[in-house]
Amino acid sequence: MRADPLLTPFTIKHLTFKNRIMLSSHEPAYAEDGMPKDAYRAYHVERAKAGVALTMTAGSATVSTDSPPAFNNILLYKDECVPWLKALADECHDHGTAVMIQMTHLGRRTRWDKGDWLPSLSATHAREPAHRASPKIAEDWDIERIIKDFADAAERVKAAGLDGLELEAYGHLLDQFWSPLTNELSAPYGGSFDNRLRFIFDVLGAIRERVGEKFLIGVRFSADERQPGGIDAQAGLEIASRFKASGLVDFLNVIRGHIDTDSGLADVIPVQGMANAPFLDFVSAMRAHTGMPTFHAAKISDVATARYAIESGKMDMVGMTRAHIADPHIVRKIMAGQEDRIRPCVGATYCLDRIYQGGMALCIHNAATGRELTMPNEITPAPFARRVVIVGAGPGGLEAARVAAERGHKVIVFEAANEAGGQVRLTARSPRRKEMLSIIAWRMAECERLGVEFRFNTWAESADVLAESPDCVIIATGGYPDTPPLATGEDLVVSTWDILSGDVPPGKSVLLFDDAGDHAALQVAEMIVAGGGKIEIITPDRTFSPEIMGLNLVPYIRSLQGDNAVFTVAQRLEGVERSGNGLTASIGSDYRDFARKVDVDQVIVNCGTRPMDELYFELKPHSRNQGAVDYVALTHGQKQDICKNADGTFVLYRIGDAVSSRNTHAAIYDALRLMKDI
Repeated sequence: MRADPLLTPFTIKHLTFKNRIMLSSHEPAYAEDGMPKDAYRAYHVERAKAGVALTMTAGSATVSTDSPPAFNNILLYKDECVPWLKALADECHDHGTAVMIQMTHLGRRTRWDKGDWLPSLSATHAREPAHRASPKIAEDWDIERIIKDFADAAERVKAAGLDGLELEAYGHLLDQFWSPLTNELSAPYGGSFDNRLRFIFDVLGAIRERVGEKFLIGVRFSADERQPGGIDAQAGLEIASRFKASGLVDFLNVIRGHIDTDSGLADVIPVQGMANAPFLDFVSAMRAHTGMPTFHAAKISDVATARYAIESGKMDMVGMTRAHIADPHIVRKIMAGQEDRIRPCVGATYCLDRIYQGGMALCIHNAATGRELTMPNEITPAPFARRVVIVGAGPGGLEAARVAAERGHKVIVFEAANEAGGQVRLTARSPRRKEMLSIIAWRMAECERLGVEFRFNTWAESADVLAESPDCVIIATGGYPDTPPLATGEDLVVSTWDILSGDVPPGKSVLLFDDAGDHAALQVAEMIVAGGGKIEIITPDRTFSPEIMGLNLVPYIRSLQGDNAVFTVAQRLEGVERSGNGLTASIGSDYRDFARKVDVDQVIVNCGTRPMDELYFELKPHSRNQGAVDYVALTHGQKQDICKNADGTFVLYRIGDAVSSRNTHAAIYDALRLMKDI
């Protein structure tokens, strides 16, 4: 049999990577006090023990105090990072995985009011749109200081026993010097192309002098900014050629695009509905031009694409970073002939959005990622088989069924609909979000493999559940659309669910009241605009769609920005009345006496859900725990052990929207942390 290209070794200098799959540099924001402590280490070790060849820690570990963390970056300017990095490297090395780190000075890509409140710094005074800091222009003493900071940080990294490092040069200080768009300096570090590149080569020289030849140094850089007046592909090739000629750089990690705006970042890190692996040919041309070892990662989310990228010679090491956030055991499953069991990355980019929203990367459908210290990626068998009844086959119910079946229990799932999926099926009706169905498809495949019994088209009553003599009952019935308290016309509005499901056709002149701020409102807006309608989206919040972070917001804005969609903030729907063949909506404000009326043919509301919990409350008196949850045990990943009714014959829990209106990740996390010890 021909060897799998992904599993062939690759050598740079003295270091051999055992296969071609890597985690590219990324910052999951698990650091504590700027240090990669236990949770950070556990995240990388989980992927190392499953066979990844290289784990690149840190998305931009910062080397200077005037480069404060934008999102909980590692602080490489502190000596105390050395023992923490050493512990991480040693444990990954035990599994045969190489470890590197990305180093940077963020330049203007941070804020002055973080860290030690030092002014941000760049080669320009121009503010970066994404982080809104107006930097000071670097002086000669700044440049001298930062070159030394890079060298000092590299020495710490080598002392920690890592195998190498890469410098980040896309959107950060190093390439802010070399891009004509962000360099206002005069000689010797500004003006000509040679002068603008001087800074990075001074940094590289200082680093190499400290770490010696037997330590790998790479550069992750944008070889084409795709901006008028910026570094273009021809300049990118020249920069790469100079890296090779210098003898200071051992590998290239190629990026295409710019990241100073949300829109630019979304093109560099494509999200759901955008093209997969969009830059393979560009990277291939860079590799062919330089002959240098070349790494790359950009939405290479499936094994087939990764294998093609290596087999066709487009790159030497393929980054599957978000894919490994979804499933840390990709390499192990490839080696075991179980590619069909890999938990798929669905491109939701909840991982990156959560960093800005909640301070740490989380996968939308792997609740163990980032929680490796308390949550298992591999489910262990229970000592005794039990009977588990689950009501509801949405993402939470399916996760509960999967985990319970992996534990060895007999699992029965009741579902009122004719297929599994719940709200995810509504979400996936938008063509751009159809990948969300993989959350359901993967769990259904796992449940079928494990022998879970499904009873579709069955509205479960309490008698049906009790008739199964269960030891554990999980209520995963979800919720139903909530409506706002209107003075008039509650019967005249429809929900986003009505539109997404196709039960109600979208209007041509629409007012959408969005009080939830999630995807549903913008998905419906896209449908209406695509159908030739006009829509005004109003929200009582001070900004629209607050639950959707920058990367996921970009495709919506691109499709809605025009004459047919208007966003209005800080206004609230108060009532609806019939007016001829149409409707008149009354709109007010939380901020002052304000009233206006809008004539439309349809009013849609998006207000989250109310729990569908009647069955739970019917079963509660019969249960041993009477529905109670030990929150201390739950949050520490420990087993539930509450008994409030000695005559109860089963434990009862409800999860997901059956408790309160939340999201897919919350439902899956509820299921995992309750079921892993059942």
